[in-house]
Amino acid sequence: MVVVELTPGPNMGWLAALTLREGRKAGFAAVAGITFGLSLQLLAAITGLAALIAAAPTVFGLLHWAGVAFMLYLAWAAFTDGASAVTADIGSERGFRRGVIANVLNPKALVFYVLLISQFIDASTGPVWLQSLILGLIHLSIAATVHIAIVLLAQTLGARLETWRTSLAARLVFAGLMVAIALWIALTPPAA
Repeated sequence: MVVVELTPGPNMGWLAALTLREGRKAGFAAVAGITFGLSLQLLAAITGLAALIAAAPTVFGLLHWAGVAFMLYLAWAAFTDGASAVTADIGSERGFRRGVIANVLNPKALVFYVLLISQFIDASTGPVWLQSLILGLIHLSIAATVHIAIVLLAQTLGARLETWRTSLAARLVFAGLMVAIALWIALTPPAA
């Protein structure tokens, strides 16, 4: 699970960009949102809902493309928010909400909880739901730790780039990162 979380992915790129743009408080709020969104995915897996969604290619595909659309929305927001978004104290609530949405719309998280965690379940040793919950909570702890580290690293870098953060160039770079993440998601076929 540690290797999965250390592999670069959309959450890493978005968290770094958000923290550089809006600061540590927004980054930590986004970590909370991501963790909550992943918790919802875990509950969906434990209750069997994730398996139903993964078995329905149309629904799974819709989630995939909704995730792409959401990343493009984040790119647009990064470009159009301007410098005021950096100084305004609106990042926390918005970061949390966007973290939840990005992870609820992430079909790969469903696949992770249904396929990968199930490889470590042994029905003969106890209730499957309890084993799934324990493994899921371990994953959530690892994910939150990695995401907090990303926020702290991005904040350290951001402090050195303070004047650059409010510039048009910064907005273009952040928007470009979000478009790149959207393309990455779009070009990675959903593995249902």
